[in-house]
Amino acid sequence: MRILHTSDWHIGRTFHGFSTLDALRGVFDALVEEVRARKIDVVVVAGDVFDSGTPAAAAFELLTDTLRAIRSAGAQLVVTSGNHDSAARLGFQAPLLGAAGVHIITDPRSVGTPVTIDDEHGPVHFYGLPYLEPAIVRSVWPDVDLRTQEQAIRHAMSLVNADRSERGGRSIVASHCFAGDVEPTAGVEREIRQGSLDVVPLVDFDGPDYVALGHIHGRSRLAENVRYSGAPLHYSFGEGDKPRGAWIVDLGADGVERIEWLDLPIPRRLVTLRGTLDELLADERYREHEGDWVCAVLTDVNPPLEPMRKLRARFDGCATIQLAPVGGVKEERRTFRERVESARSDRELVDDFLAHVRNGEGATDVEREIIGEVVSTREAAETRA
Repeated sequence: MRILHTSDWHIGRTFHGFSTLDALRGVFDALVEEVRARKIDVVVVAGDVFDSGTPAAAAFELLTDTLRAIRSAGAQLVVTSGNHDSAARLGFQAPLLGAAGVHIITDPRSVGTPVTIDDEHGPVHFYGLPYLEPAIVRSVWPDVDLRTQEQAIRHAMSLVNADRSERGGRSIVASHCFAGDVEPTAGVEREIRQGSLDVVPLVDFDGPDYVALGHIHGRSRLAENVRYSGAPLHYSFGEGDKPRGAWIVDLGADGVERIEWLDLPIPRRLVTLRGTLDELLADERYREHEGDWVCAVLTDVNPPLEPMRKLRARFDGCATIQLAPVGGVKEERRTFRERVESARSDRELVDDFLAHVRNGEGATDVEREIIGEVVSTREAAETRA
């Protein structure tokens, strides 16, 4: 049996205000062609199918088209829900879809009951673990102490492994969580966390022939048979150098025989360009990036006027701007309130304001003349009054 492991589609997500639906459709088209050409038997999607619990109609349309195309290419699907998904919406009509070879697993009560698909060597049992939020699954397993996702996953895997020992045969687990090579917790004495995420120890996934993980957007191999496939698109500039694709897992009679990485097309590269606004607009070395997603880091001493409008005239994919001024007059670091309190005249007050917003550079000679004229006119008017 040949399995393709993908995850974190995030259908409906925007990228700095831009829709990603067309780009994602192109990647899915390429994925479908690979499913057909490589004779994939099962596509596993490990959570976060949608980006929102209330996806728009266009997101549902893209998902429907993609599932239909994958089935037409010859593969069945095993899909689990992630933390971004609404389990109820994604799982709507799951029994009907399962009969058509699209197995959608969103109900934690189904944990431990596999989707079984046969090949020439016998059954392969697919155990789907939807995103197990402790506050939600406590009502499903009221007799189990579930305070963290680690505890929820550990209990779910105990159900999976108990069923595996009875059924025998080969097995695949799909789970949406943050897993890591850490020591397991002892009871509730401590809690392992990465930021705001519970970290599930790698040892909790011992047993199955392969564990298809989702939740992390970058490709990762935690162990030979425990891997993240990552997302099909880049969703932040921090991911710009990460490959995009899926894992292909070949199962033989006795388990995993081969795992290889499948690159999928990147519709638009992500680049970070650094320089003054004039350099980014005129320098020929940036021509090759005119069709890319661009993060522009502007080094102008003074904030330029309407930089986004000007940049998008050259880079229509300019998504974000960061200001990183270099040079300029270096002054002591004072708050604007301190500048106001120390100013001896209105002219100095305006000059201090300009220095505050210009990285230390106050008014130019021409600006000082204009400021002087304005202040003098105001003072004369006050005197006449």
